[in-house]
Amino acid sequence: MEMKKRISLELRNRAPEEVTELVLDNCLCVNGEIEGLNDTFKELEFLSMANVKLSSLARLPSLNKLRKLELGDNIISGGLEVLAEKCPNLTYLNLSGNKIKDLSTVEALMKMKMKMKLVYLKDMRRRRRRKKKRKMKMKQIQNWEKEKRKWAFHT
Repeated sequence: MEMKKRISLELRNRAPEEVTELVLDNCLCVNGEIEGLNDTFKELEFLSMANVKLSSLARLPSLNKLRKLELGDNIISGGLEVLAEKCPNLTYLNLSGNKIKDLSTVEALMKMKMKMKLVYLKDMRRRRRRKKKRKMKMKQIQNWEKEKRKWAFHT
């Protein structure tokens, strides 16, 4: 289902000005951009767009009352500075499962004058721990192979 159609279904005969929560998870995003969401959603406090193949936040409307934004499992790799100007009251942001490779991409958000919980940072820490564990396992296998060769040589 396309994002525009999903938004109209989620409205449930309400005006966009009355909506405080909007869940658009798993719908289709045309060209990787937000479609159908506009400035009329003035009271929106929670927006979830998880797994919608979103690659850009350029078409995000101004959502001054938005506090919680779920953007997990998309293909966002940059352009997060838009959030600082369009969502000034954001306190929770989930970016886990996106294509963000380094923390410099998230720096624009750090300049915001608020305390924001970034789920993406936790996700990066988990990745680092997994890499460390893999390295440790490889080292153990290499050491075991060395010992095996050493003993095979002596017998």
